[in-house]
Amino acid sequence: MPRTRTRSAVRAALCTASLVTGILGAGALPAEAAVSRVPDPTASLTCRGVGVDPDARVRHRAEILIDAPLRTVWKLQTDIERWPSWQAPVTSAERLDHGPLRRGSAFRWTTPLPPNPTPATRLDITSTVEQLRPHSCLRWTGPGVGEGLHIDGVHVWNFVQTSRGVRVITEETHTGPQVDADVPTATALLRQGLEAWLNDLKSTAEAAGHHRPR
Repeated sequence: MPRTRTRSAVRAALCTASLVTGILGAGALPAEAAVSRVPDPTASLTCRGVGVDPDARVRHRAEILIDAPLRTVWKLQTDIERWPSWQAPVTSAERLDHGPLRRGSAFRWTTPLPPNPTPATRLDITSTVEQLRPHSCLRWTGPGVGEGLHIDGVHVWNFVQTSRGVRVITEETHTGPQVDADVPTATALLRQGLEAWLNDLKSTAEAAGHHRPR
Protein backbone atom coordinates (compact mmCIF):
# COMPACT_ATOMS: atom_id res chain seq x y z
CA MET A 1 0.00 0.00 0.00
CA PRO A 2 1.44 3.49 -0.85
CA ARG A 3 2.53 5.51 2.17
CA THR A 4 -0.20 8.13 1.72
CA ARG A 5 -2.88 5.42 1.63
CA THR A 6 -1.30 3.75 4.67
CA ARG A 7 -1.40 7.02 6.63
CA SER A 8 -5.07 7.47 5.72
CA ALA A 9 -5.90 3.95 6.83
CA VAL A 10 -4.08 4.49 10.11
CA ARG A 11 -5.90 7.76 10.78
CA ALA A 12 -9.28 6.21 10.02
CA ALA A 13 -8.66 3.16 12.16
CA LEU A 14 -6.85 4.77 15.08
CA CYS A 15 -9.40 7.53 15.65
CA THR A 16 -11.71 4.70 16.61
CA ALA A 17 -9.35 1.97 17.73
CA SER A 18 -7.83 4.14 20.41
CA LEU A 19 -11.22 3.63 22.04
CA VAL A 20 -10.79 -0.16 22.13
CA THR A 21 -11.82 -0.41 25.69
CA GLY A 22 -13.95 -2.29 28.16
CA ILE A 23 -16.07 -0.92 30.92
CA LEU A 24 -15.38 -2.90 34.05
CA GLY A 25 -17.31 -3.67 37.16
CA ALA A 26 -18.03 -1.79 40.30
CA GLY A 27 -17.56 -2.86 43.89
CA ALA A 28 -18.08 -1.46 47.35
CA LEU A 29 -15.98 1.57 48.22
CA PRO A 30 -15.15 2.45 51.81
CA ALA A 31 -16.74 5.67 53.04
CA GLU A 32 -13.31 7.26 53.40
CA ALA A 33 -10.91 6.17 50.68
CA ALA A 34 -7.28 6.13 51.72
CA VAL A 35 -4.71 8.07 49.71
CA SER A 36 -2.96 5.59 47.41
CA ARG A 37 0.52 5.45 45.99
CA VAL A 38 0.90 6.86 42.49
CA PRO A 39 2.47 4.31 40.08
CA ASP A 40 6.07 4.81 39.04
CA PRO A 41 5.98 6.93 35.84
CA THR A 42 9.04 5.13 34.48
CA ALA A 43 7.44 1.68 34.72
CA SER A 44 4.75 0.14 32.55
CA LEU A 45 1.28 0.50 34.05
CA THR A 46 -0.22 -2.71 35.44
CA CYS A 47 -3.36 -4.12 37.01
CA ARG A 48 -2.80 -7.07 39.34
CA GLY A 49 0.72 -7.32 38.00
CA VAL A 50 -0.18 -7.50 34.30
CA GLY A 51 0.44 -4.67 31.85
CA VAL A 52 0.19 -3.78 28.19
CA ASP A 53 1.73 -5.69 25.29
CA PRO A 54 5.52 -5.50 25.87
CA ASP A 55 6.26 -6.11 22.19
CA ALA A 56 3.92 -3.49 20.73
CA ARG A 57 5.60 -0.66 18.85
CA VAL A 58 2.59 1.63 19.19
CA ARG A 59 2.02 2.72 22.79
CA HIS A 60 1.19 5.75 24.89
CA ARG A 61 0.67 6.63 28.55
CA ALA A 62 -1.32 9.60 29.83
CA GLU A 63 -2.88 10.83 33.05
CA ILE A 64 -5.19 13.47 34.47
CA LEU A 65 -6.29 14.72 37.91
CA ILE A 66 -10.05 14.71 38.48
CA ASP A 67 -11.71 16.78 41.21
CA ALA A 68 -14.50 14.31 41.96
CA PRO A 69 -15.09 11.41 44.37
CA LEU A 70 -13.38 8.16 43.45
CA ARG A 71 -16.72 6.32 43.49
CA THR A 72 -18.07 8.79 40.91
CA VAL A 73 -15.10 8.38 38.58
CA TRP A 74 -15.20 4.59 38.87
CA LYS A 75 -18.95 4.34 38.33
CA LEU A 76 -18.80 6.55 35.27
CA GLN A 77 -16.00 4.48 33.75
CA THR A 78 -17.66 1.16 34.53
CA ASP A 79 -21.30 1.90 33.66
CA ILE A 80 -21.39 0.37 30.20
CA GLU A 81 -25.00 1.26 29.46
CA ARG A 82 -24.33 4.96 29.95
CA TRP A 83 -20.91 5.05 28.30
CA PRO A 84 -22.20 6.29 24.94
CA SER A 85 -23.76 9.31 26.66
CA TRP A 86 -20.33 10.80 27.34
CA GLN A 87 -18.30 9.06 24.62
CA ALA A 88 -19.84 10.50 21.45
CA PRO A 89 -18.11 8.10 18.99
CA VAL A 90 -19.77 5.06 20.59
CA THR A 91 -23.02 4.27 18.78
CA SER A 92 -23.91 1.05 20.62
CA ALA A 93 -22.70 -1.05 23.54
CA GLU A 94 -23.98 -4.30 25.00
CA ARG A 95 -22.92 -6.70 27.73
CA LEU A 96 -22.26 -10.26 26.59
CA ASP A 97 -22.70 -11.71 30.08
CA HIS A 98 -24.73 -10.97 33.20
CA GLY A 99 -24.10 -9.98 36.77
CA PRO A 100 -21.21 -7.99 38.20
CA LEU A 101 -18.38 -7.34 35.79
CA ARG A 102 -15.46 -9.61 36.57
CA ARG A 103 -12.53 -11.34 34.95
CA GLY A 104 -13.83 -12.94 31.77
CA SER A 105 -16.74 -10.54 31.35
CA ALA A 106 -17.13 -9.25 27.82
CA PHE A 107 -19.09 -6.66 25.90
CA ARG A 108 -19.44 -5.56 22.29
CA TRP A 109 -19.65 -2.01 21.02
CA THR A 110 -19.69 -0.29 17.66
CA THR A 111 -18.41 2.97 16.24
CA PRO A 112 -18.59 4.38 12.70
CA LEU A 113 -15.50 4.92 10.58
CA PRO A 114 -14.91 7.97 8.38
CA PRO A 115 -14.18 7.40 4.67
CA ASN A 116 -10.92 5.46 4.32
CA PRO A 117 -9.01 3.36 1.74
CA THR A 118 -10.62 0.14 3.03
CA PRO A 119 -14.24 -0.92 2.52
CA ALA A 120 -14.92 -0.57 6.27
CA THR A 121 -17.57 1.92 7.34
CA ARG A 122 -17.66 0.89 11.01
CA LEU A 123 -15.55 -0.86 13.60
CA ASP A 124 -17.00 -3.64 15.75
CA ILE A 125 -15.10 -4.07 19.01
CA THR A 126 -15.31 -6.92 21.49
CA SER A 127 -13.63 -6.17 24.82
CA THR A 128 -12.80 -8.78 27.44
CA VAL A 129 -12.01 -8.09 31.08
CA GLU A 130 -8.66 -9.63 31.97
CA GLN A 131 -7.81 -8.03 35.34
CA LEU A 132 -9.85 -5.92 37.76
CA ARG A 133 -9.47 -4.48 41.25
CA PRO A 134 -12.55 -2.41 42.21
CA HIS A 135 -11.90 1.33 42.49
CA SER A 136 -8.21 0.74 41.81
CA CYS A 137 -7.37 -0.68 38.40
CA LEU A 138 -8.67 -2.48 35.37
CA ARG A 139 -7.24 -4.06 32.24
CA TRP A 140 -8.97 -5.24 29.12
CA THR A 141 -8.05 -6.55 25.69
CA GLY A 142 -10.01 -6.60 22.50
CA PRO A 143 -9.90 -6.57 18.73
CA GLY A 144 -11.43 -3.86 16.60
CA VAL A 145 -12.63 -5.41 13.35
CA GLY A 146 -13.91 -3.83 10.15
CA GLU A 147 -13.94 -4.94 6.55
CA GLY A 148 -10.23 -4.95 5.68
CA LEU A 149 -9.17 -3.69 9.13
CA HIS A 150 -7.97 -5.45 12.28
CA ILE A 151 -6.40 -3.78 15.32
CA ASP A 152 -5.61 -5.46 18.65
CA GLY A 153 -5.52 -3.26 21.73
CA VAL A 154 -4.46 -3.78 25.34
CA HIS A 155 -5.54 -1.07 27.76
CA VAL A 156 -4.69 -0.58 31.44
CA TRP A 157 -6.23 1.97 33.80
CA ASN A 158 -5.19 2.95 37.35
CA PHE A 159 -7.37 5.08 39.64
CA VAL A 160 -5.39 6.63 42.49
CA GLN A 161 -6.95 8.56 45.38
CA THR A 162 -4.77 11.54 46.32
CA SER A 163 -5.21 14.46 48.66
CA ARG A 164 -6.09 16.65 45.65
CA GLY A 165 -8.49 14.33 43.87
CA VAL A 166 -8.41 11.17 41.77
CA ARG A 167 -5.43 10.67 39.51
CA VAL A 168 -6.44 8.57 36.51
CA ILE A 169 -3.51 7.00 34.67
CA THR A 170 -3.89 5.01 31.50
CA GLU A 171 -1.59 3.15 29.13
CA GLU A 172 -2.51 1.46 25.86
CA THR A 173 -0.77 -0.52 23.13
CA HIS A 174 -1.89 -1.30 19.58
CA THR A 175 -0.76 -3.95 17.14
CA GLY A 176 -1.96 -4.73 13.64
CA PRO A 177 -1.02 -4.28 9.98
CA GLN A 178 -2.27 -0.71 9.65
CA VAL A 179 -0.71 0.69 12.82
CA ASP A 180 2.55 -1.22 12.43
CA ALA A 181 2.93 0.20 8.92
CA ASP A 182 3.29 3.76 10.28
CA VAL A 183 4.24 3.77 13.94
CA PRO A 184 4.77 7.56 14.38
CA THR A 185 1.35 8.42 12.95
CA ALA A 186 -0.34 5.61 14.87
CA THR A 187 1.30 6.69 18.13
CA ALA A 188 0.31 10.32 17.64
CA LEU A 189 -3.30 9.31 17.02
CA LEU A 190 -3.30 7.01 20.03
CA ARG A 191 -2.04 9.90 22.15
CA GLN A 192 -4.81 12.15 20.89
CA GLY A 193 -7.43 9.50 21.59
CA LEU A 194 -6.26 8.83 25.14
CA GLU A 195 -6.04 12.52 26.02
CA ALA A 196 -9.54 13.12 24.64
CA TRP A 197 -10.84 10.15 26.67
CA LEU A 198 -9.30 11.52 29.86
CA ASN A 199 -10.64 15.02 29.25
CA ASP A 200 -14.16 13.67 28.68
CA LEU A 201 -13.90 11.55 31.83
CA LYS A 202 -12.72 14.54 33.84
CA SER A 203 -15.41 16.95 32.67
CA THR A 204 -18.22 14.41 33.09
CA ALA A 205 -17.05 13.15 36.49
CA GLU A 206 -16.51 16.65 37.87
CA ALA A 207 -19.96 17.78 36.67
CA ALA A 208 -21.53 14.76 38.40
CA GLY A 209 -19.25 14.67 41.42
CA HIS A 210 -19.82 18.27 42.45
CA HIS A 211 -23.48 17.44 43.01
CA ARG A 212 -22.83 14.45 45.26
CA PRO A 213 -21.55 14.17 48.81
CA ARG A 214 -17.92 13.08 49.12
